Amino acid sequence: MVKRHEVSDEEWALLDPVIPKSTAKTGRPARDRREMLNGLLWILCTGAQWRDLPERFGPWGTVYGTFRTWRKAGVYDAILDVLHVRLDQAGQIDWDLWCIDGTSVRGSRSAAGASKKVSRRTPTNPRTTPWAVPAAGTEASSTSSSMATARRSKSK
Repeated sequence: MVKRHEVSDEEWALLDPVIPKSTAKTGRPARDRREMLNGLLWILCTGAQWRDLPERFGPWGTVYGTFRTWRKAGVYDAILDVLHVRLDQAGQIDWDLWCIDGTSVRGSRSAAGASKKVSRRTPTNPRTTPWAVPAAGTEASSTSSSMATARRSKSK
């Protein structure tokens, strides 16, 4: 039985030829490549930190080192190519609709390495306007609190 976030025998048969085998003649024997791939998939699917990798995948440092080595060697591009070919042969890819998601998220200044302390002269983002709670008996509204107060005072 295949555990969650692990490759099945059929999937491994497809990926095995593109994942490089260790050629080292000295030192410790290389870890099982399938075990390393399963550890990588577990990290990528769960979003956990490397140090939280379950012991069944081996030492987290070894899995992380494998991840970096394979990234530099272009192994993930080769895996993607194999999967594209398979899906194309099955007629499951519409190449006219192939696109990359352009969603972006803005990080804070300190996320980019800037100082967390901001001087008063540095422009900051405007504060979010607090939204008013709709008065009883009215529909939901996106009116700001200053507009809601003005509207209530006119109706009295």
